[in-house]
Amino acid sequence: MTRATGTREQDAAPRPARQRDAFFDNAKYLAIVLVAVGHAWEPLRQGSRAVTALYMLVYAFHMPAFIIVSGYFSRTFDGSPARLKRLLTGLVVPYVVFETAYTLFTRWTSQDPDRPVSLLDPLYLTWFLAALFVWRLTTPLWRLVRWPLPLALAVAMLATTAPSIGHDLDLQRTLQFLPYFVFGLLLRPEHFRLVRRRAVRILAVPVAACALAVAYWAVPRMDYAWFFHADSAPELGVPLWYGPVMTLAAFGCSLVLVGCFLAWVPGRRTWFTVLGAGTLCGYLLHGFVAQAAKHWGWYEPAWVRGPAGVVAATLVAGVAVTALCTPSVRRVFRPVTEPGMAWAFRGTVATRTGSRRAAP
Repeated sequence: MTRATGTREQDAAPRPARQRDAFFDNAKYLAIVLVAVGHAWEPLRQGSRAVTALYMLVYAFHMPAFIIVSGYFSRTFDGSPARLKRLLTGLVVPYVVFETAYTLFTRWTSQDPDRPVSLLDPLYLTWFLAALFVWRLTTPLWRLVRWPLPLALAVAMLATTAPSIGHDLDLQRTLQFLPYFVFGLLLRPEHFRLVRRRAVRILAVPVAACALAVAYWAVPRMDYAWFFHADSAPELGVPLWYGPVMTLAAFGCSLVLVGCFLAWVPGRRTWFTVLGAGTLCGYLLHGFVAQAAKHWGWYEPAWVRGPAGVVAATLVAGVAVTALCTPSVRRVFRPVTEPGMAWAFRGTVATRTGSRRAAP
């Protein structure tokens, strides 16, 4: 066999799939559990300062953690045909399917019986897919500019002063969460190794305890809607200058808490590592369970409002989203969450072997 022939055979051979990193799969699974638990706590906030404090604490970092990891795994997006195909099949198709499904489900549960199916008005959980689509398309720009993070923060700060931006494609939330995505783009593997050191894990304990105490203190004094990043300062009924200040404050607070969260994520393979690959299903499907619980009156019994009810709601949410992340559920819903759609693209467009999905 000649050298040229051997080279051709090596080029034709399929490349080995890149091995998944257990740390990131663990992080995605634990983060999606917190998302589901946060939704389970929503109806229990009224009259409970403790639940509201926990809710505020979780909302301060669970979506920032998802978005930072998404940014980290979007570093290689270059606008190539293969990347664009993956963007369409992995984000646009699930967005269209689940935006329609959530609209019909909302009509059925009579929460909004006249709501039209509108792809410009993301409902419930689908905003993240629309936002990730926009963020990833702009990735080459953030890799090009000299100071990407300060620029992204400036965009987010200005967005809080402009209620005229409106909510088409949830653009307000997309712009306000943008700095977290850009921050993820700037990270390297060594940065994650820094937060996983033993000293950081130990320090994260008192930091998280202080954060919970501050959240409990802030419940009657602060509007935790700032952590939703969904509205401008005028829409929240505060002076215009509050928006930029709260953007910076929330960004700093969220980064510290995300650091604490990642410090506690195990780096080895665990029983739930395999579930990290199915967090998109868990994210998109658990919303139906959360809405059905309200529709069927699961929160109406008096005992649910007490400590036992809070524990029960937490456990049910954790078990439900865990089941929805399993490989069997992922296989069932793959046609709408990870469709191949080879029929829709030219034969020259091929997805790269071993590429990873971003969170969820």
